[in-house]
Amino acid sequence: MAITETRAIVLRLIEFSETSLVVTLLTRDFGKLTGLAKGARRPKGPFEAALDLLNVCHVLVLPKSGESLALLTGAKLERRFRAGQRDLARLYAAYYVVELLLELTDEGDPQPELFALAEQTLHDLDGNSDITRCLIRFQLQALRILGHVPRLESCVGCGSALPAEGSVSFGFLAGGLLCPRCAPGERQRVRLSSKARQSLQSAVAAGDRLDFELAVPARGELHGLLAQYVTHLIGRRPKLLAWANVWLRREAAGSKVPHVDAEQGPQPPATDSDQA
Repeated sequence: MAITETRAIVLRLIEFSETSLVVTLLTRDFGKLTGLAKGARRPKGPFEAALDLLNVCHVLVLPKSGESLALLTGAKLERRFRAGQRDLARLYAAYYVVELLLELTDEGDPQPELFALAEQTLHDLDGNSDITRCLIRFQLQALRILGHVPRLESCVGCGSALPAEGSVSFGFLAGGLLCPRCAPGERQRVRLSSKARQSLQSAVAAGDRLDFELAVPARGELHGLLAQYVTHLIGRRPKLLAWANVWLRREAAGSKVPHVDAEQGPQPPATDSDQA
């Protein structure tokens, strides 16, 4: 195959040698892609310091068949994620988004809509958008794109109509709302308040629109629900979820985010030594 240029978001970096990196990208044209970037650690070279976690860049890719690593021959930076320099909450929220992209996607499965969603989410987190709303929107839209959107219009267990008002059960194994008759048979379930239920149904009904409204009192509840649902789908609790939640609670309470020493804070997905 010929060398192809594509836009990409940097998800993970692993040191391969003194001069090279193994890089995992979410690309617009190839989906998730892992490639070898020879010379990427040199001060001067064909990558121009473009390969850094959370960066959006243009990369030159020589795809490989099978399980072989692709070859990255060059990259040019388009946009750097800078919010971490001023707000740790935004940095850890972005790390959480990256972790979900790594866990929910497969290599070589192009998802242009998911790429656009991820790019917009990181752009909003890098600005002044509400962090909790950004995470809710990203999780819900990613679930829709990947075919995991929860069923909300009727009981997912028996198909019967749900009470028009009041709280209702949400089953993680079932993947949606449950009527009072089916709920006791679902071990992994939570109660969803009436306001959170209405907000979730409105968001799902909006389809691919990103401008849907979310009731402020329900945002924390919805983020918790979607995070638990994602945990069920990937089979483990995301590593960055606990840290993201800490900063979201501080933000909601209007608390000042304290400085955290890098050795005490969480490691981003890109530096996870277990992946080496």
